Amino acid sequence: MTEPTSSASSSASTLAVLSSQAGSDSPGTHLTPRQIVAELDKFIIGQDDAKRAIAIAIRNRWRRQQLSGAIREEVAPKNIIMAGPTGVGKTEIARRMAALVNAPFVKVEATKFTEVGYVGRDVESMIRDLLERAIKMEHEKQSRNWSAKAAEALEERILDYLLPRPASISVSVQPGTEENMSTAERYERTRSKLRQQLREGQLEDRPIEITVEEKAAPVNILSNVGFDQMDPGMQDMLEKMIPSKSVQRKMSVGEARKILHQQELDKLIDHEKMIEKALENTEQNGIVFLDEIDKVCGGEASGPDVSREGVQRDLLPIVEGSTINTRHGFIKTDHILFVAAGAFSRHKPSDLMPELQGRFPIRVKLSDLTKEDFRRILTEPQNSLTTQQTALMATEGITVEFTADGIEMMAEKAFEINDTQQNIGARRLYAVMEKVLEDLSFDAPDQQDKQICVDAAYVSEHLAGVTDDEDLSVFGFAAATVKKD
Repeated sequence: MTEPTSSASSSASTLAVLSSQAGSDSPGTHLTPRQIVAELDKFIIGQDDAKRAIAIAIRNRWRRQQLSGAIREEVAPKNIIMAGPTGVGKTEIARRMAALVNAPFVKVEATKFTEVGYVGRDVESMIRDLLERAIKMEHEKQSRNWSAKAAEALEERILDYLLPRPASISVSVQPGTEENMSTAERYERTRSKLRQQLREGQLEDRPIEITVEEKAAPVNILSNVGFDQMDPGMQDMLEKMIPSKSVQRKMSVGEARKILHQQELDKLIDHEKMIEKALENTEQNGIVFLDEIDKVCGGEASGPDVSREGVQRDLLPIVEGSTINTRHGFIKTDHILFVAAGAFSRHKPSDLMPELQGRFPIRVKLSDLTKEDFRRILTEPQNSLTTQQTALMATEGITVEFTADGIEMMAEKAFEINDTQQNIGARRLYAVMEKVLEDLSFDAPDQQDKQICVDAAYVSEHLAGVTDDEDLSVFGFAAATVKKD
């Protein structure tokens, strides 16, 4: 397994590339495969084959965008199937990949879908979810672009609420004294004072009354009646039927800031253009992560096999390339990247429909985690488990130091439990870590000793309570000291 990249020059180069992409309309596909793998290495230990496959898929998107129109449309994404046990990094690789390239990304469980005619979500809903994610990303981008101008308008709005502008202002014929000062001059002087106080944060608790637009039926009620599963045309019709109303709400200036700032942003953002860009971003850069794809393989002794095969049939046209109707417009799925993953403990990728297999030409096998992997997971990734726990305890004024032998023992215990019981991969480390630090976490506010050394002796002492079968069952551990048959 390759060690995470630590070269200063390489990191600086990668950061420069990422920075140059921040303002680009095209998400960051400029990274080379080697740079992509280096970035993934910062968060995920091992699984080099999967990282390479993902890196190539991302780079191929950039290569496709350099082509001319005719051949560009012919180049299809190379979809990927990742097979491996739970907790080895399948989902994390896909999630980090999407964050790295700033692309619309959704994770869905294939088991939540059913064939048309059965109770459950239809497969097209994942494309609608992907578009909604792209719209949110574009809205956030536009909000950043207009944030400064919205802040200026926000200040004027708050001042208007604090000091309403007079309907008519008469000007004195003899200005210059307080008594003879015009209404306009007095108003502007008072407003100037309030502006200074507002900028200094002195008016955050001052009550004001603002106007807020509200729907007659809240979104959660619409969700309860299956609003998100309705036909897009029906959704639009239902939304238009539900009236909006303006209500007056009294709150402090500090509480009103967020609401008023959003109102000002909504005035500045071109929503039609935002939707147009989101549609394009979804079609050209969208990534769908299909988890538990092995669960829709047919041939099991129990369960609705016909529905599982039906899900595959419904998935096929979407993965091949089709046009999906959404409430914001039509989405072509020809260039959306699909990454499927599953444990494939009872099935194998070849058990999927041959036509569906053909749409996932890249297959990678993720390996079980070794004891050395567990040790590295505890320390090497950014914001590793040990880093997180050290930061959490620091909030209580406690300094926690993890020694090499303490980390080694936790890794060994996690590996041993996975080996003798159900293998849940790196998630086992969370259980081990929580058990080791359980007493400290509980006693931290009253802890007298502010220096804690988590060495092999400390780990052994705090895991001693889970050596009995009864205790192991309580904590979800299996009898780690019992050998396999």
